[in-house]
Amino acid sequence: MSRPTVPPEPGAPLEGRGVPVERGISEHQLEMLIGRLLQVGVLLAGAVVLAGGLALLVHHGGSAANFSVFNGEPSTLSTLSGVISGAWHLHPAQVVQFGLILLIATPVARVAFTLVAFWVQRDRFYVGVTALVLVLLLYGLLWGRG
Repeated sequence: MSRPTVPPEPGAPLEGRGVPVERGISEHQLEMLIGRLLQVGVLLAGAVVLAGGLALLVHHGGSAANFSVFNGEPSTLSTLSGVISGAWHLHPAQVVQFGLILLIATPVARVAFTLVAFWVQRDRFYVGVTALVLVLLLYGLLWGRG
């Protein structure tokens, strides 16, 4: 005599009952995680720019601007290594630049995160498309001029 099937109680685990259990993250959870990544990235970048801007005003807010002679920006403000080094040493202008780099890096991190998510889902088409977008973004940021 066979046992009658009893439906699982709401909220009870489905494992061991012959019900296939999907592992991993749902699409909705993935979208929420990507949204949170963008929120945190923008808020962090804004906080860094604000802190650097306030420090810049405290240190140089009373200085008069001299527009008679054009002085280009030093390499510490125009190279990634210079900006990171200056921000590490809490130089206000480099902290602002670092915040802007974080702001630019946020959508790039989103694309990289999405690439990993498609890889985990084994969606080859979107892995290819997302990889192409990431390569083009990185090429434009690192080697693009103009």
